[in-house]
Amino acid sequence: MSTTAHIVLRNVSVNFPVLSFRDRSLRSRFVRAVTLRREAGRPHIVTALDGIDLDIRAGDRVAIVGANGAGKTTLLRVLAGIYHPTAGGIDVLGRCLSLFDLSAGFDEEATGYENIMRRGLVIGARRTEIDARRAEIAEFTELGDRLDLPLRTYSSGMMLRLIFAVATAVEGEIVLLDEWIGVGDQQFRKKARQRLDEIVARAGILVLASHDVDLIQSTCNRAILLQEGRITAAGTTEEILARYLGAAKA
Repeated sequence: MSTTAHIVLRNVSVNFPVLSFRDRSLRSRFVRAVTLRREAGRPHIVTALDGIDLDIRAGDRVAIVGANGAGKTTLLRVLAGIYHPTAGGIDVLGRCLSLFDLSAGFDEEATGYENIMRRGLVIGARRTEIDARRAEIAEFTELGDRLDLPLRTYSSGMMLRLIFAVATAVEGEIVLLDEWIGVGDQQFRKKARQRLDEIVARAGILVLASHDVDLIQSTCNRAILLQEGRITAAGTTEEILARYLGAAKA
């Protein structure tokens, strides 16, 4: 396990401007650009995260719990560097392995082997690193000669095998998970679960956004409760789950 991984968020907020239907129309945007006039009203702002403070250290397995729309995925994307804070600061020490948005970077017209390189680069691996693990990734997929064919010829199960194999080929000191990954048939799911368990065990930090109470209890030692983009409670897994489940029943 990495002993140097560390994440610190200081008063982090993330805002998204939301255009009205009129603002989204091409004609309206063209007219404003030509006339160089600004509308008197300001765009509507949605606050996805509001004043988030976090200190996550090596050895922490942190669950993010909350209702749909609470900001769980947004927070993961901030930790991964996909979203940048509108306000506040973030320091991340350690390489992140982001196990969400897994299909990003894949091209249906490219072969399986070509997509191994494409997706590997998307998740931040070096070209030499992907080349060194290419045979291992191919073997894990169990797709054989099908890797020479375009992705558009793959079944959904074959696609999932390739996506998972590439996503988990590069390890990180920090693992970010949006729900636990289950892929393929029963035999492949068992192999995938074993690989995922090994990656998490070796990581310094795990941050898991999930609704699966049993998974959180068996995996995490800390938890935070998000509500409307704010952390309303933080503590042990048992404390936060009790509060979250109690609020859900109320």
